[in-house]
Amino acid sequence: YPTAEFLTSVDAGRGQRYYLYGVAAPFADIVAYYRTVLRERGNLVFAEPPTHTFEVGRFREETMAFPPGVTIKDWTWNGSAGYVNPKPGASATRFPTVVMLVPPPADSAR
Repeated sequence: YPTAEFLTSVDAGRGQRYYLYGVAAPFADIVAYYRTVLRERGNLVFAEPPTHTFEVGRFREETMAFPPGVTIKDWTWNGSAGYVNPKPGASATRFPTVVMLVPPPADSAR
């Protein structure tokens, strides 16, 4: 998302990382954005808290820890003030929405 702020990346295992981004826009706006960009509807996998996923590649269980994709989560559900920015020394910004990107492993093109 154009105004997303990089929060952190995490080793997911099997040569994969996932990347977390905080977004100041509402969950529904971010889902609509990715529906347009990815040209697919995706799936609402949880209603509470709202969590929407988009698959962007084939999952290969023997070589991947996570399926490649985009996951969007609403951190304002049930009255929450949002996801707190985890960066040391950063302001206590709260993000209503968090986007997790999981690319395929670098060697998956083989």
